[in-house]
This record gives sequence, structure tokens and C-alpha cells, in this order.
Amino acid sequence: MLQLPEPSRIKKKLVSLTESYELCRQITAKFSKTFYLGTLLMPPEKRQAIWAIYVWCRRTDELVDGFQTQLTTVETLQHWERHLEMIFSGCPFDNEDVALVDTLQHFPLKIEPFQEMIAGQKMDLYHSRYETFEELRLYCYRVAGTVGLMSSSVLGINENKCSTFWQENQCHYIPKEEAIALGIANQLTNILRDVGEDAQRGRIYLPLEDLEQFNYTQEDLLEGVIDERWCNLMRFEIKRARQYYRDAERGIRFLCQDSRWPVWAALMLYQSILNVIEANNYDVFTKRAFVRTPKKILYLPVAWLRAQVL
Repeated sequence: MLQLPEPSRIKKKLVSLTESYELCRQITAKFSKTFYLGTLLMPPEKRQAIWAIYVWCRRTDELVDGFQTQLTTVETLQHWERHLEMIFSGCPFDNEDVALVDTLQHFPLKIEPFQEMIAGQKMDLYHSRYETFEELRLYCYRVAGTVGLMSSSVLGINENKCSTFWQENQCHYIPKEEAIALGIANQLTNILRDVGEDAQRGRIYLPLEDLEQFNYTQEDLLEGVIDERWCNLMRFEIKRARQYYRDAERGIRFLCQDSRWPVWAALMLYQSILNVIEANNYDVFTKRAFVRTPKKILYLPVAWLRAQVL
């Protein structure tokens, strides 16, 4: 079993606040280039906070999806939750925690979405298949929809948006469901992009009811069969993911002005992965779908314009 050190019993010298945020920046830039590009459009304080949140989420995910996966048990995740409680009490244990503790002092983050994410990782310990989309949606909410909730606390709500007469009934509206929708959309995109990699680990995240609907078997998927059945299945899944992106778009206008451009950019950049999957003729077994840097840059002015008018 992977043994996480007990926060209350071990004391060690930690890096400075500046060094901790820089560490989080480096990790974000290394492991999520598309997401990192979107954060660079944010004001410094917000982008640093998002880096700190991202790194905690990544470390959580690596407990069940990293090189130590085989050593992770329920007890490991329970220990990690105690680690989280220490952070929320203002006691950092690792160098990355220093930045998150500071973030919690500046933004109204709640512990519940973080705990829900850990619950999502527990699902990965027991589930390598999902029978229905409702089962998968719960998983997506826990491991990604919660990120939308965490991020919303940093991005902030534009109170002035309520001042126009046609929105009076929406005063103090908080786009919670839209934030969750964006997280789910991103996770569905990850699932579609990573079908081949997950299959190599014996995992199938696509709902089995969807495979059955298109007469495509688990064995077909594990063998990487690409035919008309597979293409139709992927079209169906991509359409569903795009609907979640559309649901998320409706909430962006309620965010603070300095948050709308980066969120539009992040949404458009991540959604464009679906375009690449289509351009690759739905081959997610031998080709990894990613958006090249010149293409990413072309999205930025469009995202800026949407942030101004939508």
C-alpha cells in the first residue's frame, strides 16, 4: 500500500510562497499545455490560484492514474483526504500545499468539491466499466465537474451583470450548473481522446449501453477496431460532449470581466480536440488528438471577441 506520511507527525522545511506558486506554474505548464495557455490570460492573482488548484487535482488523480496506481488503496485516499483537511485548516505539508493554503486565504473555496474529487478517484479503484451514461456522468462530475466549482470561486461573478433591465430576474445568479457542465465536457473530451490508452490498461469509460446501441463490442474496442459502427458511436459521443460545452457557454457571461476571455479560450481550445478526433477519422487508438500551437493562437482573438459580446 502506498503510504502517505502523516501530516500531523512529520515536520519539514517547505519552500517560500513565491517558490510554491512557481512550482505549481511549472507543473501546470508541463502537464496541461492547453489549460496553461488559458490561465496566462488571467490576472496574476487568479492565475496563480488556478495553478495551485490544478496541481492539487493532478496529484489527486495520480494516486489512481499514475505510476503508483498499483499501490493505491481506499486507505491511501482516506489519508489523502486527511491531508486535504490539514490544508484547509491552514497547515501545508508539501511544497505544493503552500500555494493552495494561500489561495484558500484569498478566495472563497469550499472543501466539498475537493472531497467529491477524492470520491471520484475511489470509483476508479472499483470500476473499469460503466453500464450507463448516468453512471459515467456521476464519475465525470466528481473528477472534473468539481474542478468547475473550484475554479468558479476564483474566477468570480460580475455583480454588475444584474443591473441591466432584461436580467433583473437573474440577479446574483451563480452559474454553478454551467461550471459543472464545462468540467464534464472536458472529461468527456479526455475520455474520447484517451480511448486507446485506457484500453491498454483494460479500462473502458464509454458507456456499455452506447456500445450496445451501435452493435460495437468491448472486444472490438480493446482490439482497436475502426469501422462504420465505431465511427457512428464516436459521432454520438462527440455530439453529447459538444452539448455540454454549449451548456457551459451560457454561464460565461456571468463571470467577472477579467475571467471571461480565459474561460472562453480554455473552452474553445479544449473543445477543438474533438475537431482533431474527427479529422483523424476517429482513430483514437493509434493517433493522439492534440491541437497544434499555431491553431491555439488563432483561437485567442475569437475567444476575446466572444468575451466582449456574448
